[in-house]
Amino acid sequence: MARKRTVMLSNWGVPELETPTSVIRISPDINVPITQRVKRIVDTPAFRRLSRISQLGMVAFVYPGATHTRMEHSLGVYRNAIDFLQRLSGDDALGRVLGEYDVKVFLVAALLHDIGHWPFCHAIEDLRQVGIPRHESLARRLITQGDIANVLKQDWQIIPEDVANLLAPPSEDKQDSQSNGNGIVALLQSMLSGPIDIDKLDYLERDSLHAGVPYGRNFDRNRLVSSLCIDASSNRLAITDKGRTAAEMMVFARYVMFSEVYWHHAVRSATAMLQRAVFELRNETAITHAWIDMNEAEMIDSLRKVCKDKAWSPCIDGLFGPKRQLYKRVAQFDFLNHPEEHRTLARKPYSEIVQLSAKLATNIQSQTGTAIRPHDILIDAPPIKLEVQFQLDVRQRDGSYRTLGELSPVVHALATKQFDDIVKRVRIFIRPELRDQVASIDFATMVRGLVT
Repeated sequence: MARKRTVMLSNWGVPELETPTSVIRISPDINVPITQRVKRIVDTPAFRRLSRISQLGMVAFVYPGATHTRMEHSLGVYRNAIDFLQRLSGDDALGRVLGEYDVKVFLVAALLHDIGHWPFCHAIEDLRQVGIPRHESLARRLITQGDIANVLKQDWQIIPEDVANLLAPPSEDKQDSQSNGNGIVALLQSMLSGPIDIDKLDYLERDSLHAGVPYGRNFDRNRLVSSLCIDASSNRLAITDKGRTAAEMMVFARYVMFSEVYWHHAVRSATAMLQRAVFELRNETAITHAWIDMNEAEMIDSLRKVCKDKAWSPCIDGLFGPKRQLYKRVAQFDFLNHPEEHRTLARKPYSEIVQLSAKLATNIQSQTGTAIRPHDILIDAPPIKLEVQFQLDVRQRDGSYRTLGELSPVVHALATKQFDDIVKRVRIFIRPELRDQVASIDFATMVRGLVT
């Protein structure tokens, strides 16, 4: 097997897999092998900008160590891409599908998969507001124009649009890309963004490391990578039966990271504060479009200036002012214990959430006599978009395939819609100085009455 892998790697003729010229060190004790043409991408202004954008944004309000950057994560994902190719190079199915050009496109896509991210963009894009740019549009521009495009054409001899299309196919081409005759696009996309992909394998471990929690590192990464294989019938990434337990552990690690880190109640308070301020600026297209070219410090400065003296300024001042003043949680509803309340508010358009929070403020004021302004109450609810479901095939000893959900009750329970319903709670937050005044409110009853 090792001999076969060596021959195939040589046939690919990609020096990044065989003869790196140096390394970049990243946490935890990882050497990222690079060549001169990789270094020329890393040294472009667009890629360097990622070193000034945090990977987790609001999580640092709760876990102070979680200040690692999109750049560090991108290098980790690139390293995973090399590991995947080296592991899979002995697989006959991969050899029949991939050529040198495809391998180069995949490696570059791994390195540039986050190139379009701008500060806090995931939280802001969840608002789904017209006029707020998407990070995919910025990524396409940065990849197909300017310094990065020149490096790809001159050093890598690849078409920049091929990289951009692999990361985010144009909507009209999605069907064609999935049914590509030789399966190249489907295969590479499953390695970039699938149940077990180079992105998840990095962010789970890296986010856990920097947050100072063990949850995202409690799975056997090496065992998982060593079990990777290609399902030739679908041209998708799969695993052999020996990696099943490691895959189960990864699913659970992801569940706990969402529960304890990404959707921690204080992280969601900070997220709700940012979202409400940005929503109020939804008609200021000159401002919102300018954000995509800013680093994090520049965007925070922009927000503080444009929100100064506005009714919603406590949202921004509480986040980025001299004193941290997060809104306080006064109610929480999960699907298991409060299904009606959860259904009332979950996955609603954000404009409707704002209307319901204003109605809630009016009702609270009527009941308590306390002056409650519309911006004093924030409702944080699961967004419309669901997390990607965990559909992974496992190759059995007899060569047949079964889904991991069939083989594992843990995965079946956690990797479907239940994941969002269990982890992503509905929460109601209020300005800190008003929390005591609403202590006697029955929020469950009040929420149920919002839509009657």
